[in-house]
Amino acid sequence: MSLLTGEQIRARAAALGDWFHNIDLDGVQTAPNHFLNDYPNVKWRRFQHAIPEDLSGKSVLDIGCNAGFYSIEMKRRGADRVLGVDFDDRYLEQARFAAEVKGADIEFRKLSVYDVAELRERFDIVLFMGVFYHLRHPLLALDLIHDHVADDLMVFQSMQRGSNDIVPVRADYDFFEDKHFDDPAYPKMHFIEHRYAGDWTNWWTPNAAGSAAMLRSAGFEILDRPEDEVFICRRTERPTEAGAVYPARSRTNGKSHGANGRDEGEHG
Repeated sequence: MSLLTGEQIRARAAALGDWFHNIDLDGVQTAPNHFLNDYPNVKWRRFQHAIPEDLSGKSVLDIGCNAGFYSIEMKRRGADRVLGVDFDDRYLEQARFAAEVKGADIEFRKLSVYDVAELRERFDIVLFMGVFYHLRHPLLALDLIHDHVADDLMVFQSMQRGSNDIVPVRADYDFFEDKHFDDPAYPKMHFIEHRYAGDWTNWWTPNAAGSAAMLRSAGFEILDRPEDEVFICRRTERPTEAGAVYPARSRTNGKSHGANGRDEGEHG
């Protein structure tokens, strides 16, 4: 555990800016006034029973780790290796500090979900929580996780809106059939053109059936749904040949350029 005093922890936590994860750092709450209350602990309590208590010998990848709440919980359950990745430098600084205070041996790395192939490693458990709805290309992310980093289990969570029901759909419909598209429980993704909850990075909100259908399409068998937004999945074969696409990128002076020639930085 950390040798820092409570005042030192409080000062450092404040210096790291606003926290989205409320983590108890030796009595110091990092986000005590969170609009979702004690988040993400309030959500974790609703599905923690669905993850093995003993993760000894297991490796875990936490994609979009934010300040590291779930990474720390995985380490607390005994996981041998925990890697948290995020693309926000401030969140990564918060995560490293939280892990230091907790005495948790966790690696944190700056990486986009679209670049997980760079890890060249598969993990026993992949956490993919609170990221899906922030992505311009969400199904691509699932395909890349399936193809490159998931080895067995994946814990998926997304903000959802619309129907909470998941009902069977037929494998095929005639071209002139369209009534099923109006069924609230038919798999749907709602596109957000501008902002939702004041956040321009909220791009998509699936309904529950939409989450489930996209997971299956990407090659993940749903084992459990312990909480409305949480799916416990196992990597299987993808049901069709469709999979991840890899846009061509050339390198100039160490920077990437997309097909349109626009400078996209290291992780465009």
